Formats: sequence, C-alpha cells, structure tokens
Amino acid sequence: MRRPAGWPYRLALGEAGDGGMPMPEVEQATMREDDLRRHVAAELSWDPQVDSEAIEVRATGGMVTLRGTVASLRLKQAGGRAAARVRGVTWVANDLRVQIPVRDRRDDEDLRGDVLEALMLDVSVPMTVEAQARDGFVTLTGAVEWHYQREAAEFRTANVPGVAGIDNVIALTQTPDARAARDAISGAFRRDAVLAGHVLAVETFPDGLVILSGTVNCWAAHGHAVAAAWSAPGVTQVDDRIRVEGGP
Repeated sequence: MRRPAGWPYRLALGEAGDGGMPMPEVEQATMREDDLRRHVAAELSWDPQVDSEAIEVRATGGMVTLRGTVASLRLKQAGGRAAARVRGVTWVANDLRVQIPVRDRRDDEDLRGDVLEALMLDVSVPMTVEAQARDGFVTLTGAVEWHYQREAAEFRTANVPGVAGIDNVIALTQTPDARAARDAISGAFRRDAVLAGHVLAVETFPDGLVILSGTVNCWAAHGHAVAAAWSAPGVTQVDDRIRVEGGP
C-alpha cells in the first residue's frame, strides 16, 4: 500500500506532550523511530524508480532495514539509495530479496551476452572488463584505471534484465602515490560545500590504501567524502570508517 506523502506532526525533543507534561524518554524514542520509518516510507513512495508497495520499512535508532521481494537488482539498489537520502538515517540494511520474473530469466550464456552488450554500449567501461553469469548472478572481472569505471560497469550490469546479484572483482591498475593522494583528497574535502563543518581525517599508504575517519551528519556527506577519496590518483582501496550521526 502506498503511504500518503505527509505524516503527523511530531513534538521536538524537550517539548511537552498532551497536558503540558514531558513525554517519557522511551515514548520520545519510539516516536522518533516511527517518524523515521514514515519518512523513509514516504521517500520510497515518492521515488518513481522504487517499487514501494513491495518494501517493508523498519527503523531502530537511525538504522533502517528494508525487507520484501522486488523483481530486479535495479529496484533493490534504488530502494537502498532512496532510504539513505532521508535525514536521520545513519545506516541502511538493504535486505530486499530479488526474485526475477519468469519473463526476464535467461540461461547463463544469454545473460552473459546481454551483460557484455550493455557494457560495450557504455563508453565509461573499458573493453578490459569481462563478465561471467551463473543462475542470475554475474561476476565482473578485468582491470580498469579508475574506480568510476568499475562503478559504471556495475551500474550497467544491474540494469540488465535477469541479473539478481553482482560480484564486482574488477581490479584497479593505478600507480599509488600516498602523498599525492592525501593532498588531493584533503583539497577536495575543503572545496566541498556539503562537507563544510565536518572534521574528517585522511590516511594514505604506499599500496594505494586510503583510510577515512571522522563523523558526518548525513549519508549525503558520507557519500561525498567516499567519492572524493576514490577520485584521487593512485587510490586502489578505501577503508571507510566514517560515522554517520544524524538526527531526525
């Protein structure tokens, strides 16, 4: 059932409930969780790329869990992205199950061919990327220079009918430079308006590893920080230790 776009007014923390009496702390927490669940459900319903009728939303603290069955990997990923956009969400457990409809099912060779054709049509994906398919699950292999190329390959694959899951093991071939990577990431953080006011730490290593730590107040800021790290030259691995501490 699609939920209405609006939701009941919620008392802010510290305000009095009915009769002017402060609400018990447990009741306040429950209201916050109920509000967050409703907000996420409204966002899922709002996004035309999401099959909101198939998704059950649960909220515990700032952690949101999505459950249900959807007809494609694309729909599963769209649901996770929509939930992560909601203010107050600190983690998304995307437990949606993909059940491919009979009309979209392919045998392994046909599915592999469809994936390879989709990859060839994307100029962001080098010809060095290979794919194998088994029972609806696709493994992407090969080597590329940049992480965005690896992401593009996964995005294209997820949109192929019949794909139920992806194992992306595409390698990066960049030459690591720890100092250049640290300076580039730190500069990107300073320029980013979404990251203004956040304190983030960057550690880089000669093998191309980057460790990000610190605290941000929303998933949007988290995404900007991780994307900036992957955009630096020589980065081959990002260890994301950033905490999201948002409030509804």
